[in-house]
Parts: sequence; C-alpha cells; structure tokens
Amino acid sequence: MRRDFPDTPLAMPPFAGFYFDCDSTLSAIEGVDELTRKLSEDERAELRALTNQAMEGELPLARVYEERLDVVAPSAEELAAVGRFYIENLVPDTVATVRALQFLGKQVGIVSGGLLQPVRVLAAHLGIPETNVHAVAVVFDSDGRYAGFDRTSPLWRNHGKIRVLEALPPDHRPVLFTGDGVTDLEAKDVVDLFVGFGGVERRSRVEAEADVFLTTNSLAAVLGPGLTEAERETLRSQPEFADLIPGV
Repeated sequence: MRRDFPDTPLAMPPFAGFYFDCDSTLSAIEGVDELTRKLSEDERAELRALTNQAMEGELPLARVYEERLDVVAPSAEELAAVGRFYIENLVPDTVATVRALQFLGKQVGIVSGGLLQPVRVLAAHLGIPETNVHAVAVVFDSDGRYAGFDRTSPLWRNHGKIRVLEALPPDHRPVLFTGDGVTDLEAKDVVDLFVGFGGVERRSRVEAEADVFLTTNSLAAVLGPGLTEAERETLRSQPEFADLIPGV
C-alpha cells in the first residue's frame, strides 16, 4: 500500500460500499482479448494496443470501444465463454475477499467498461447482486446476430464511471472504488477512496495519482486500506477469513 499525497488526509474506513473494476482487477484477463482469439494475430495485436492506449489514457475510450466491437462482433455464446474465462482467471483471493466484505455487511459491486453479459456471469459466481453490477450490454438482432451495444450506458465513454458512481444509493456510501486503469482513476473525486490495483497491470499514471496503490497480486490487499482494525479483527476471528488478513 502506498499513499501518494502525504499532506492530504485520506478518507478513512469504515466504508459502506466496495466497488471494483472487472478486467485486470477482479479477473486477470481483459475480456476483449478473449473475444479477439478468432482474429488474425495482426488484428489481435492492433486491438490489444488500442485497449492499452485507452487504459493508459492515451486515446478516447469511445473511439476504442466502437472500433473493437465492430471488428469482433461477438455472439452470445462468445460472451458466455468470456464470463467463464473471467472465473477461471480470478485474481487470487477474490472469492474470499468478496465473501468477507459481505460478511461484514458491506455493499459489493462492479463498475466496468466491459460487456454486461460476461460481467454478470462473474458477478453471479461471486455472489454479487445484479443491482450492483454496471457494465455495457451487447445488443443482438432478431436472428441473434451482433447489432451493437447499449449506447445509453455512460460506461463506453471516458468519465462514464463518474456518472455511475455518483448515482450509487446513499446506503452504499462512503464508498471505496478499486481499479487498474485511467478510466477508473477518472472517478477518484466522486468516491471516498480510490485504490489503484497494480497486481495484474501496473499503469504509471494510476500509480502516481491513486489515493492508495496496491502491487500485491491478491484482492485481499484492499482490506488493508478498506477496513478498520476492529473489522479486520472480526475477520481474524473467523476461520474462513483469518488467512486474508496477515497478507495485507
């Protein structure tokens, strides 16, 4: 854990809500990379580069979003497969960390610029209610073919996560938000604590500007800045969760 601005007081726990990005935060993959497996290696490399540029803040997310989906045109079956890949590639301790937070009575949710269908598959596996899951739905035509995505969602554009997190219910606040990319960092000023997660991808701007930056490849690391000592002690007293705390 690292604090970047020692003269600026950080919001302190307890937090009522814990929200997470999906790709490279809850799961170690980028879902769009899985969707590009049917493409040529040159096409895949080009789309990976676009994704990285968007996550580093070098390109507008909206431009990248449309271009990637127009090329990939995913089917419902492919989206379901990405959901399974998310689960197969969970960041260590993700399941236990979500359960521990829910045991403490926290609201746990996902705010992702990824695609809603596979993100919901992951959320269901983690026991996160659909009402707390925010991502971009893919649209299909009457024949089941790709027909675009939900353009009313703010999450396919830069600053979209700001709008979603601003609109969280009052009982989800104070809220801690964890993510790896610049589109997550954009929401720093509308959450009570922004935790940059570098356990999968270490992005220089996020590391420099996050309230707290984590390099451990375990989601349990968020329990350090996220919980009070009393809450951590409660988890230590539970055999199911005790092992999460020493590694924080």
